[in-house]
Amino acid sequence: MHPAQDSASATLRAFAVIESVVAADRPISLTEVMAAVALPKPTAHRILALLERAGLIAHEPDGKRYIVGPRLARLGSDVLMHSSLRGARRAILHRLVDEVGETCNFTMLDGDEVIYLDRVETASPLRVNLQPGSHVPLHCTASGKLFLAMLPRAQRNRLLDQLQLTPYTANTLIGRKSLEQVLERIRRDRISTDDEEYLTGLVCVAVPITDAKGRTCASVAVHAPVARMPLERALQHLPTLRRAAEALAATLSDNAA
Repeated sequence: MHPAQDSASATLRAFAVIESVVAADRPISLTEVMAAVALPKPTAHRILALLERAGLIAHEPDGKRYIVGPRLARLGSDVLMHSSLRGARRAILHRLVDEVGETCNFTMLDGDEVIYLDRVETASPLRVNLQPGSHVPLHCTASGKLFLAMLPRAQRNRLLDQLQLTPYTANTLIGRKSLEQVLERIRRDRISTDDEEYLTGLVCVAVPITDAKGRTCASVAVHAPVARMPLERALQHLPTLRRAAEALAATLSDNAA
């Protein structure tokens, strides 16, 4: 084989391995990668080791299975923040803000934090300045608790084992058992709230955005000063939030134009 062809083939094999790790809805083993990309064990192992050194994939804490690495996670969020579909997502968020009258955001899970991929501010005064690319904690934010709740149980437990349940306000849940009870309710109802748990005086409601396989891949949320929109009133916007979630999901699908 010509050297250039061999190099292209190796690149495509590495990309196929990355795709197999990303497409898995849980940590994936070497055997599963081999089956997914039809590669012999030595080749698959060599590619995985190369990708791990590059930070594109990572081992789970037990060292037996593979997950998306920090560099690949950053690449994924950067692609979404700067993709050609960002304009479509911002238009959806602008319509949502017009309907509910408060700031709305589009977020994803980024390791052990939430990343704001896009955000449209209300015109009203008294608002929080969180720009796209900002990170917030998982355990005390509406989107964060939603992502935790919707993870497979084993993956959720591994993540909870690593989290520091830092108290940000008097309302922050810092007990593991109490938090897990809330997460079970969120998973059942597919609604998550932040009742002044991250910032005093700020409430938030989030709903999931799902991919073609029904997995929660992102979140759309509205947040507001409690003096302007109490949590009970924010919850009245759930039908509007869910319509926006469906529209945003379409911008993430393979067939989105």
